[in-house]
Amino acid sequence: MPRRQPGPPPLPRQPAGPPPLPRPQAGPPVAPPPLRPPAHPPVAPAMFHSTERTRTYPCASCGGQLNFDISSQKLRCPNCGNYYDVTAPNTPVRSRELHSAMQQLRQLQRRHDAPSINGMREVACQNCGGTTEFAGSLTATKCPYCATPIQRDDVHNAPARLPVDGVVPFRVDEKQARSLIEKWVTKRWFAPNDFKKYREIGAFSSLYTAYFTYDADTDTQYEGERGEDHRVRVGTDNDGNAIYETQTRWYRVSGQVRNTFADLPVLANEGENLNRKRIKSLEPWPVEQARAFSPEFVAGHLCRTYDKDAEQALPEAKQEMEQAVERTVRSDIGGDRQRVHRLRTTWNYLGFKHILLPIWLLTVLYSGRPFQVCINGLTGEVAGDRPWSKVKVAIAVICAVLIVILAIAIWSYLHSHGHHSSRSPSRNIHRK
Repeated sequence: MPRRQPGPPPLPRQPAGPPPLPRPQAGPPVAPPPLRPPAHPPVAPAMFHSTERTRTYPCASCGGQLNFDISSQKLRCPNCGNYYDVTAPNTPVRSRELHSAMQQLRQLQRRHDAPSINGMREVACQNCGGTTEFAGSLTATKCPYCATPIQRDDVHNAPARLPVDGVVPFRVDEKQARSLIEKWVTKRWFAPNDFKKYREIGAFSSLYTAYFTYDADTDTQYEGERGEDHRVRVGTDNDGNAIYETQTRWYRVSGQVRNTFADLPVLANEGENLNRKRIKSLEPWPVEQARAFSPEFVAGHLCRTYDKDAEQALPEAKQEMEQAVERTVRSDIGGDRQRVHRLRTTWNYLGFKHILLPIWLLTVLYSGRPFQVCINGLTGEVAGDRPWSKVKVAIAVICAVLIVILAIAIWSYLHSHGHHSSRSPSRNIHRK
C-alpha cells in the first residue's frame, strides 16, 4: 500500500473566539425543511439593524425584511410569514407646553447641528448595497432594487429636532384603499377614459404625514352689540294692504367666554407633491387613537418628517381657534344679529403633539400635470382631483341645449294649440 503523506500541522489554539465549524459528512446535500409560519405569533420583539443613518428590520427566522402589516397591526415577514409584536411603549401620548418646548429646542439647535431635510440624501441599502435617495423631508421609503424598507435614523431621534410623540397606525389596508379608489374614479363621469386607466399610469403608495395637533384653553373678553328684529308698518299699497319692513334695535353688550380646544390638526408638510386643500378635506382625524411612537409602525411605508416646526405651524391653528372664539362670542351675545367690536383673548394654555397620520395617495400624471386622490388611512374618507374630458363636457352641453330647445318647442306647440282652441266659438244649433 502507498505510504500516506503527513497532513499539515494543526493550527495553534487561539485564546478566544468561536469553535471551528464541524467537518461536513460525505453524501448528497440535504435540503433544509421549508419554513412555515408559526401557529402563534412569537412574543419576542423584532430586532432592528441600525447604522449611522439608516434602520432596517430583518426577520429573526429567515433574514427577510419586516413590514408593518395593517391587518394584524404587527410586523410581518413577507418571506416566511412570521409575525412580531410592535415594541411601542404602552404610554399615553401627552401634550407638551409649546413655548417651553420651543425654547428648549432652540437651545439644543445652538449646541447641535440638525440633520438636513433639504435637497437629496443618498444612503446605501444594507441589504443589497444599492443607493437609495431620500428627497426633502422623506424619512422612510423602500430600496428601489430589493424593496427593503429603509428609514433615516438621524431625523426622528435627532436632539435638534422635535421628536415624534405619537402615531396613528393605518387601519385601511391596501385592498380596501384600492376598492375606495375604484368607486371614486367610477363616479367621475366627465373624467377622460385614459385617466380611468390609473392602475397602469398611476403611482399608489401608503404615506405617514407629519402633523402638529394643538390644545388650548382661552378666556376672551368682548364688547359688541345685540340686534333684535321687529316688524314695523310703514304704509299701505294701492289696494289698501299694509306694508311692513323689518327693523333692528341694537343694544350694547359685553361679557366673557371660555373655549377649550383639543387636538386641532395642522399639516406640517409642504411641497408641490402634497395638495394641502385636498388633505384638509380628509378631516376629522381620530387623534385620540394615537399610540406612542415606534419606528416599527413605519416599516414598509413612506414617511415624512415635518417641514415647519410647531411654532411655524401655529398661525394656521390660531386662525381656526380665533374663528371658533368669535362664533362662541356671537352665540353668547344672542339676539337676531350680532356686532363684535372688540375681542381680547388670553391664552391660558397652549400645547402641542407631534403626530404621524396615515394617508393612501394615488398620483396620476395626465397631460403633463399630476392629479392626486387621497384616502384617510383611518376613516376611508376620499378626496381628490381629476381632469375633465372636453369631449364629454361638450356632448353634455349639446344634449342639455337640445333638451331645452325641445322643451321650448313642446311648450310653444301646446300653448298655441290651447290658445287657438279657446278662441274657436262653440256652435249650439237649436231646432224648432
